[in-house]
Amino acid sequence: MADVRESLHMDAPAELVYDLVADLPRMGEWSPECERVIWRGNATDARPGSRFVGHNRRGTVRWVTFGRVVAAERGRYLAFDVFVGRIQVSRWEYSFEQDEVGRGCTVTEQWTDRRSRLQRGLGDRLVGNRVEVNRRSIRLTLAALRRVAEGLAVHR
Repeated sequence: MADVRESLHMDAPAELVYDLVADLPRMGEWSPECERVIWRGNATDARPGSRFVGHNRRGTVRWVTFGRVVAAERGRYLAFDVFVGRIQVSRWEYSFEQDEVGRGCTVTEQWTDRRSRLQRGLGDRLVGNRVEVNRRSIRLTLAALRRVAEGLAVHR
């Protein structure tokens, strides 16, 4: 079960919003913590098994994570696991539900903490309580994503 889950309606088609989120190198455009993402190996898009490196920052603290896409269904669902070294620390999931009219969708972003109790204690000392930090970050991410998606949808 997710530790944090937030949803936001967007006046943009689910496939358009999914395409923005699945373009992981763009994540730094809407996330307040993720500065940039770089695909690893031969990966060029989000599909199961695609790997990436995330460069993150909170205040003066910077860190690198490694990710692996575990599910990718265009317009419906995207999920990836995040690792620090070889240790899985979280899973991020995005669900896209098209509204009945077909012009908008509801996007749900959720984060599941996979850290041990010791890792949580150390990590929370460095960058704050992850549940509260991520709740705030998810809300900001979804709001920024909505601005971009709705701007693009108007020009379609």
